[in-house]
Amino acid sequence: MIQIDDVVISLDVIREKFLCDLKACKGECCVEGDAGAPVELEEVAKLEEVLPVIWDDLSPEAQKVIDEQGVVYTDRDGDLVTSLVNGKDCVFTCYDETGCCFCAIEKAYRAGKVDFYKPVSCHLYPIRVGDYGPYKGVNYHRWSVCKAAVLLGEKENLPVYKFLKEPLIRKFGEAWYQELEEAVVELKERNLL
Repeated sequence: MIQIDDVVISLDVIREKFLCDLKACKGECCVEGDAGAPVELEEVAKLEEVLPVIWDDLSPEAQKVIDEQGVVYTDRDGDLVTSLVNGKDCVFTCYDETGCCFCAIEKAYRAGKVDFYKPVSCHLYPIRVGDYGPYKGVNYHRWSVCKAAVLLGEKENLPVYKFLKEPLIRKFGEAWYQELEEAVVELKERNLL
C-alpha cells in the first residue's frame, strides 16, 4: 500500500489491469449486486436536479420507485445508495435496442444536457473508496461480471489507476493524482512493482 495525504491506496490499483468492455458485459454492473451504487450525501441534490432531464429515459418501474421512495435509500449496512427496481436494476439505468445497459445520467451528461456526470462511486468503479476514520482507503474491487474488462485491460496493458484517471482526479484532485503517478514511478524504479 502507498499513502498520499489521508488516502491509502492498495497496490492492486496500480498492478491490476482493467478496461471496461461494454460490448461484452452489456453494463451488468448497473444491474447486478446486493444494493444500489454508493452515493455521497451532497450528490443526492444533484440526482434530484437531473431527474426532469432524464425522466423519459427511465423505465416506468424506475419512475414508480423514485416516486415512492426517492432516488436513494439507506441499505442494510447503513450506506446511502441509489434506489433499485425489483431489488436489482439501479433506477438510473436505461437500455439501448441491443439490450445494453447505460446510465441515463451519464447519457444526458455526454449529450450536454446536465453538468453532473453520475455518482462518483459509479465513475470510479472498479475502485471502491472506504472510510477508515481519518483515512480513506482506495481498493480494487474484483467482480466476476467484469472478467471481460480485466482481459481487455491485460491485452491493452492498462492499469486500473490509469483507466480511472478522470474519476480519481474528480474525487481527489489533480495534484493528488500527480503524486500517485510519481509514487508509481518511484516504486518501479525501486523494483517494488
